[in-house]
Amino acid sequence: MNNVRQLSLVKGKHRYVFRYQAGREADIIATFAAMAADAEQDFDWFDAAVLSYQMGRRLEMDLEEVSG
Repeated sequence: MNNVRQLSLVKGKHRYVFRYQAGREADIIATFAAMAADAEQDFDWFDAAVLSYQMGRRLEMDLEEVSG
């Protein structure tokens, strides 16, 4: 089973792609927060929220599959 997950976001001319290992969700959320807090990034808190929501939906689907 492939444990690499991917999230992506297209915003204007930017395309953000995040790949992470299953179980490392907290690390990638910390990355979203660091990017959103950086005023020099085009990535903002709304973008972080959208990607966090996507991640949560994926985790929810995984749990439903396991509980079957």
